[in-house]
Amino acid sequence: MRHALIPYPETGCDAVTGLTVEVGRDEPTRLSLSFVLTGDLGRLAIPSAAPSVRTDGLWNHTCFEAFVGRPDGAYDEFNIAPSTAWAAYAFDGYRRGMRPLDIAAPQIAVIQATDRLEVAVVLPLSVDGPRQLGLTAVIEDRTGIISYWALAHPADRPDFHHPDGFVLRV
Repeated sequence: MRHALIPYPETGCDAVTGLTVEVGRDEPTRLSLSFVLTGDLGRLAIPSAAPSVRTDGLWNHTCFEAFVGRPDGAYDEFNIAPSTAWAAYAFDGYRRGMRPLDIAAPQIAVIQATDRLEVAVVLPLSVDGPRQLGLTAVIEDRTGIISYWALAHPADRPDFHHPDGFVLRV
């Protein structure tokens, strides 16, 4: 099923005409996501292809994210850059107890055209069971301005960690 991400009101980017994500879960411990960004990609700062390695700080530039919540309030955060760099963190609760998540590297595929960027990823989940998802993106334009995109924006500022933003159940 495909879901639209919406910009946080004060941080929209007119170079972006659409941002969607398709979600699949073909195995209990794997989550498939396909982010599709459309618009004038020449006006966006999109990292060039590079080796797929774990990298901190991806949220400071264009990247796609998944927040995977558990019933006990703990959650995992995944960051995937168009370069294929990635990061994964575990949290004990809302912005609490952040540490690297010990997982195998996700499978990442990137297809880019003049007006379309698709980043498909298969994420290994840390444990089995139903999950609440928060799907998000950070989009940087060529001038360095950041826009924040999500399924929902429940706070008075962009906050992808807010539990009310985990609105999709898989």
